[in-house]
Amino acid sequence: MLSGRRLDLLDPTPVDIEIDDIAHGLAFVARWNGQTHGDYAYSVAEHSLLVETLFGRINPKAPAKWRLAALLHDAPEYVIGDMISPVKAAVGPRYGALDDRLTAAIHLRFGLPASIPVSVKKQIKKADKISAWMEATQIAGFSETESSKFFGTPNPALIEGLSIMLRPPVETRRAFTARHATLLEECT
Repeated sequence: MLSGRRLDLLDPTPVDIEIDDIAHGLAFVARWNGQTHGDYAYSVAEHSLLVETLFGRINPKAPAKWRLAALLHDAPEYVIGDMISPVKAAVGPRYGALDDRLTAAIHLRFGLPASIPVSVKKQIKKADKISAWMEATQIAGFSETESSKFFGTPNPALIEGLSIMLRPPVETRRAFTARHATLLEECT
């Protein structure tokens, strides 16, 4: 990693995880395999920031630790990349196991339980689907009807005033790191 840490992908440990490595990697990983409109790729880091915002709107009284979990929901992609769902399914259960091991190490590194409660996972997944709907309609060329077919129709109140941001990776990396620091501080 750029931090100098050595990360064993098959047996990751929390001491090998650094937020700067995560933020940097995610800021350069493109969602939608880069097939989006705009001057910059829509990064996983930007997506993660949006999911955390949506999670907060869905669960305004959620403790900071679950908002942190929402921000980090795709954190393993800083080293394994972002694969679209059909490819993940084709790779099979080994991909899921690798993702789970990395997620557990990341969670433990930042004071979260290795595995978060199912109810919280479902709420993060709901925010993730709303984000995907927004991405599909705003930057990936989907109609609202087509997007709703794949991701469901979001409650308009949850997305009011939000729009997809495309910005240089260095700006997204800074925003991700700053939000992470704020949430960590709120957790203590």
